[in-house]
Amino acid sequence: MNIDELYDPEFRKLIKSKRLTIIIPVGSIEQHGAHLPISTDSDIVTEIASRLAKKCGFIVFPTISYGVSFEHYPLFNTSIDEEILSRMIIQICDSLIQSVIPKIIILNGHHGNIQALKIFEEELNSGKLAYNTKKLSKKISNSNIIRFFNYWEFMKHEFDHAGFVETSLMLAVSNKVKMKKAKKGLITKGLSEKEKKRISKLSAKVGGFPQVTKNGVWGDPTGATKKDGQKLIVEIVRNLAKECQS
Repeated sequence: MNIDELYDPEFRKLIKSKRLTIIIPVGSIEQHGAHLPISTDSDIVTEIASRLAKKCGFIVFPTISYGVSFEHYPLFNTSIDEEILSRMIIQICDSLIQSVIPKIIILNGHHGNIQALKIFEEELNSGKLAYNTKKLSKKISNSNIIRFFNYWEFMKHEFDHAGFVETSLMLAVSNKVKMKKAKKGLITKGLSEKEKKRISKLSAKVGGFPQVTKNGVWGDPTGATKKDGQKLIVEIVRNLAKECQS
């Protein structure tokens, strides 16, 4: 269920039931080659969150569509820094916990957001939040209210950027994919582990991604299909549901 389907009285009843779990998807606005929309990360994570919510009886809140994507410069991105993203999530969770929401899932759809989420998670675990959220820190101590997941960790296939996986996923959730413009990008198969680590490290730096991928694509999207995307989504949602209900 999405938050736009609920009204205050019934929502407060759900809160009182103490069975409520809220999902907050986090995406990004950044280039995904010539064939995928710049909203790709946000589109995919929103759809996965929606399907997970339907499967488990959770409620999906609006996606945080702006993420940390400075690595794509000078290719297009609209980014906020790690501190701002972390603070935004902290304040949203603070507000939800003050409303006595029992469970919150932060579902991440962009690799560049990981450090911001780690900052938040570390502060939660240490009990020392940096943004004047004493109520949040006090209420979550010795509890398991907030959990963090990167959706791509719940599939067997190696992830990419605008390659086979992301293109297949987008074909399954959107009609905006332009397959005629899909072109192979960086392929790491056959490279040494040392070279892979060097490339990975460089790609994460500001402006580093275009240096290693040239066309902004990591992987080969040319063989992507809607059917593959549907299979991947089923796998991801199934595995996420198991983890969330454990």
